[in-house]
Amino acid sequence: MKKILFVFSVTLLALSCSKDFGDTNVDTKKPAVVPPGALFANAQKNLVDIMTSTNVNNNIFRMLAQQWTETTYIDEANYDLSTRNIPQNFWNTLYTGVLSNLKETQRLIPSQNDAFYPAAVKANQNACAEILNVYAYATLVNTFGDVPYSESLDYTKVYPVYDDAAGIYTDLLARLNKALADINVSAGGFDGSDLLYGGDMAGWKTFGTSLKLRLGMILADSNPATAKSTVEAAAAGIVADNADNVVFHYLSSPPNTNPVWADLIQSGRKDFVAANTLVDFMKNLSDPRVPAYFTTDAAGGYSGGIYAANNNFVTYSKPSSDLTSPDFGSVLFDAAEGHFLLAEAAERGMNVGGTAAAHYEAGIRASIAFWGGSSADADAYLANANVAYATAPGDWKTKIGNQAWIALYNRGFDAWTEWRRLDAPTLNVPEGLTYGDIPVRYTYPVQEQNLNIENYNRASTAIGGDAVTVKIFWDKN
Repeated sequence: MKKILFVFSVTLLALSCSKDFGDTNVDTKKPAVVPPGALFANAQKNLVDIMTSTNVNNNIFRMLAQQWTETTYIDEANYDLSTRNIPQNFWNTLYTGVLSNLKETQRLIPSQNDAFYPAAVKANQNACAEILNVYAYATLVNTFGDVPYSESLDYTKVYPVYDDAAGIYTDLLARLNKALADINVSAGGFDGSDLLYGGDMAGWKTFGTSLKLRLGMILADSNPATAKSTVEAAAAGIVADNADNVVFHYLSSPPNTNPVWADLIQSGRKDFVAANTLVDFMKNLSDPRVPAYFTTDAAGGYSGGIYAANNNFVTYSKPSSDLTSPDFGSVLFDAAEGHFLLAEAAERGMNVGGTAAAHYEAGIRASIAFWGGSSADADAYLANANVAYATAPGDWKTKIGNQAWIALYNRGFDAWTEWRRLDAPTLNVPEGLTYGDIPVRYTYPVQEQNLNIENYNRASTAIGGDAVTVKIFWDKN
């Protein structure tokens, strides 16, 4: 019996060494080759999710813009960035969750079968990825200043250098211009893997051109000549009507739901209420968007919690039910923003067509309409002497800045950026502020300070110190 067992064992061993078992040991749930469309879709969703999230570990921009404030845990409203490592979480998501996926997408695009993906389609796909690359890198620059760029996402560069922020902007505009020139609106793109446009390249061209306008206006104080040429070239092709708004549409059931719903409703948490900064400002103008932005408070009216103080959740207005619905879309660019940027461009003497007053009014009308208001609501609002362009208080930066801030509700990052550029509105300074002034940038991630020490130190010195009070290169006021 022992001999028989031994012979059987040797035979089995020989078979196991020589026989080809084909795909037996292949994990079909972890494919060796991922199609570029899947990576592109993942990059899109990661980008929109991080910009939309209300999770205080990742995104506190609504509080930096004082749209919302906190209830019990108020460290983030008081600008504590370090306890939860917020800068590092945001940085890592953009680099690893967005930019690395886009890089791999672009690496794989040329390898697709030419019979199914002709040259024009591949060029369109690459252009879509480039537009999102520009969006993500510009977001990093606008958050931190100098960041890894030329050596980023290169596995041979374990400790990447930080590039000059202004130089990155110059290169981003060149990349964006090439991407726009490469788009063939008659050809397809990523089709079903394109979660924004479903392969509609005309939509991508409008989005890219609108992004170009935004980047150009951000440069208006630091590089007026480049800003002027960029803005004037983009002005005619931007999102100028709500029908063309760049909106990421979430679904009504998990896992692809609106992050605001997931963070506030599905979780059952009661962490946020409306900030008095925004609610009081809008109420003083009899703004018709108040009911669209907020729920009623305990008294049946509208009120915001004191910014950065402990606030009772039940007492104050909260984000509206529309905003917290699972399928509420996330806006990346809309007609209101486009018109406010054009109003500013007109005030700066750029040739964009139309007057500052006309674009200012169009921006307000577009925002009110987007949030469900009527033409009559817009008429009444614009008849208010404190709203009308000719009579609203302050200079043009104040007028445009105030209304852009209101219109950018639920888009905390963009509202924070416009506040930094235009120095309007006047935000509330928390009493007994512990963690420094209202941030105009994020500090660099702790991992960079500990691991990429030499390059971190160079970058910190180059920008004037790694502090929340150090302005990004374009913030000249």
